[in-house]
Amino acid sequence: MDGNSGAGFAALANVLRKRPAVAPGERCDFCGEPVQPEHAHLVDLHARRIMCACRPCALVFEPQGAARGRYKPIPTRYAEVTGLALDDAAWDALQIPIELAFFFRNSAEDRTVACYPGPAGATESQLPLATWDALAGSDPLVATVESDVEAIVVQRRRAGPARCYLVPIDAAYQLVGMLRLAWRGFDGGDEARAQIERWFAALAERSRGLAAPR
Repeated sequence: MDGNSGAGFAALANVLRKRPAVAPGERCDFCGEPVQPEHAHLVDLHARRIMCACRPCALVFEPQGAARGRYKPIPTRYAEVTGLALDDAAWDALQIPIELAFFFRNSAEDRTVACYPGPAGATESQLPLATWDALAGSDPLVATVESDVEAIVVQRRRAGPARCYLVPIDAAYQLVGMLRLAWRGFDGGDEARAQIERWFAALAERSRGLAAPR
């Protein structure tokens, strides 16, 4: 190795030593900067996916922002839905194979979509949702759900009334992701059921006093 080559390798090693370490954790999907654990999310309406955003990038897409259209900010609203007349007959008419699902309005397709969790993640129901559309009119809060970015999560319970909450769409998919890792068998198993109970308990606490329509 000649002197020039040795100097070149030394310079390269020096550069590599000085490169800043990449911070662990999530990053903004728009600018690449690290984001805090509690950060904004947006829906890419073209790709139908949820994106992370740092505060400066999220501000661009606020309702007053200039850049809107493809990306839609996800609100942070949580509220209990108390007036949904969802009895056993109504749930059976929805033909969802398990007792947990979430519903949201897809603006591109102009229809309500129902998804339920399982070992493969979120499964979309391909059945007609006329029953859900009729039920939605029984509670004024459901009429305020924002298309694409908010959802109604419903759990049917044999031993009591159904639990219904309005949540940000990312929270609904977060529940699905959590259950995908814990799911065992057809109905989820004991671990999945325990996680569902903890999730709804936290949801009830977060939603307390927020049930009035905005």
